[in-house]
Amino acid sequence: MNNNLLQIKIKERLNKLDSQDYDNVECWQITEAFNKAQLEWSRELVHGYNQRQQGDESSKFAIDDLQMLLETIPVTVTQRDGYYESDLIPLNYLWWKRVQANTLMDCCPPRRLKVHLSEAANIDDMLNDEFKKPSAEWGESFAVLIGNRIRIYTNNEFGVQDVNLIYYRRPTDIQINGCINLTTGLVNTVNIDCEFKDDIAEILVDYAVSILAGDVESFNTMQKAQQNVITTT
Repeated sequence: MNNNLLQIKIKERLNKLDSQDYDNVECWQITEAFNKAQLEWSRELVHGYNQRQQGDESSKFAIDDLQMLLETIPVTVTQRDGYYESDLIPLNYLWWKRVQANTLMDCCPPRRLKVHLSEAANIDDMLNDEFKKPSAEWGESFAVLIGNRIRIYTNNEFGVQDVNLIYYRRPTDIQINGCINLTTGLVNTVNIDCEFKDDIAEILVDYAVSILAGDVESFNTMQKAQQNVITTT
């Protein structure tokens, strides 16, 4: 869905297509509301905060809707005492999916590790638990996120190499040519259209309308748009 159609649909649902009253919606308001809608919709779908209470891979529809936000990147890690620590995770990182890694040992060929994401509060318990502590023999370890870095624990019993992070990135913000960019304060010189397929874009339009209607206290429009979002997610 291109930005021209997106603006028409939003204004039409707000009943502002031809009005020139004090509530007339500016393009920067549409941009801000739609980008907020993308972020909130993605979060709800990943975490299961939706009508069906389904998480990111609990149905084929959810898998298909979110697959374009999945990224795989190589990660450089540095050996520390008892764990390997990554560089800072990417700026567009939103949510963890998984980490791939191989063992590094003099005695044996590399082996794929199954890395579980754990809570930082449980590190000591995990390291002292015979069934949960890192093990090259069993090909298992755990990781935590601390200070925007990944720590993969090894108990100093083996090394880690070939680390890849699979994560959900932030949806690309739309930009409307000729509209003020609220982040930079400058006028946009290019269009950046919604990256989602049209059926999702329609849901996001309703979501954005709900946000805008709440901002201008148009409660009937807000409730109608919210209901449209609920019945289509």
